[in-house]
Amino acid sequence: MDVNRQQFLEDGYVILRQVIPPDQLDSLRHSYEIMVDRQRATWAQEDPPDGVWGRAAQPRLNLTSLADQIDESTASTIEIWLHENTQGASSQLLGVEDAAVTEMMLMCSPVSDHGPARWHRDFAPAHSSPVMGYAEDILDNGPRYVQWNLSLYDDDVLWVVPGSHVRCLTSDENAQLERDAQAPLSSGVQTHLKAGDGVAYILPILHWASNYSTRMRRTIHGGFSMFTHYPNLSYLKQLSPQARETFGRWVKRSDDTMTRTEIALRAALEADGAAYQQALQDLHPESGSMAMRQSTILLSKSAKRIQDLKRPASGVSEEELSYATGIHPMTMQCGQPMADRFSVAEAGRLWERFRWVDDRLRGDQDATCPGFQGGPTSYFFNDVPAELTVDNFIAQWS
Repeated sequence: MDVNRQQFLEDGYVILRQVIPPDQLDSLRHSYEIMVDRQRATWAQEDPPDGVWGRAAQPRLNLTSLADQIDESTASTIEIWLHENTQGASSQLLGVEDAAVTEMMLMCSPVSDHGPARWHRDFAPAHSSPVMGYAEDILDNGPRYVQWNLSLYDDDVLWVVPGSHVRCLTSDENAQLERDAQAPLSSGVQTHLKAGDGVAYILPILHWASNYSTRMRRTIHGGFSMFTHYPNLSYLKQLSPQARETFGRWVKRSDDTMTRTEIALRAALEADGAAYQQALQDLHPESGSMAMRQSTILLSKSAKRIQDLKRPASGVSEEELSYATGIHPMTMQCGQPMADRFSVAEAGRLWERFRWVDDRLRGDQDATCPGFQGGPTSYFFNDVPAELTVDNFIAQWS
C-alpha cells in the first residue's frame, strides 16, 4: 500500500482507504463478532448481568489478553495485523524495515448513549515526559510508534488536531478546552472512515472521541513499534507458518531491546558515562541528541517503575503498581520483566541515580493542563527544562 509519509509526519495522521481488502471485510467482521460474543459471556459471568459490556462507554476487547480464545474461526483477528496494508504500511510510516505490532484491540459501541469523551493526548506527564520531549524527538528522528483505528463499519467518531503531535496547544485551543473539553475544537478535523478504511496517527496528537453512541461500531485499534512484548502467544499455533515466523522475529528483537535497555540502566547504576552514552546509541542507532534526551527521561520513568515493583511496601498506590506492571512501547516501559532483572537494593540505587532527572521535570505545586490525561500533578506538561541534558545528567555522577 502506498502511503504519504511526509504528510503523516507533518499532520500527525493519515487516512488510508480499503486497508481491509473488500473481499475480506465480511469474514473479518464475522471473526471479530465471535470474539465479542465470547468476551461478553466472560464479562457477564464476572459481573452479571452484562458486566463491562453494559456499563462502558466504549467496551473494548484486548486480544493480547484473550489469546486462549483465538482458534481457527478467529485467527484472522490476529492475521489482519500482519497484512501488508497494516504492518507494511506501518513500517513505511515509521521509516523502519519491520515494525512490530504492539497492542491488538477492538473498540465497540455501547448499549446506551454516552455522548462525547474529552479531548486528550494519550499520555500523562507523570508517566512519560512533557509533550515537547516527544515533539523534539519526533522532529529530529521520526516517531517511535504509530497508532491505528481500522473500521469494520463506517466510523466518524475520531477527531484530530493536525500538527498537534509536535507542538504545544495555542492559547485559543487551551481556552476552548477550558470552556468545554467535550465539544469540537475549531482546529479539529473529523475523520470519516468507510468500512475497511484506516487512520494511522502519531501520539501524542490531540484527539477526541466525539460520540459514544449505540450506532454500530467495531473499530480495530492498536499500534506498531520496534519494541513490543506479548504475555501469551498460545494463539500462534492457529496462525500461518509465515505469521509464526514473524512473531518469533519480533519477540527476539524485543528481547534484545529489553537487554539493551537493561544495559543502559546498569551503566547509569555503575556511573559509567561512556557506557551509558553507548547504550543510548545502541538503543537508537543514527538518532540525534533529542532521542538521547527523551530516552533518558523515559529511562527515569523505568527506574521509578522498577523501584515501585521491587518495594511495594513503600506506600505506592494500587494504581501506580498497576501501571508499573504494564508494557508501554511508546514510553520504553518493560514492566515486571525488567524489574525482575534487578535486586531490591539495585532498584533503590537505580532510582536514586535517576532522581535528578525526575526532579528536573517537576515544579513546586500540582497543576492541571487542558488536553492531558491524569489528574493534577507537579510534573511539567509542555516543556523540558533546558538544563535537562544527557551531559548534565552524567555530570551528576562524579
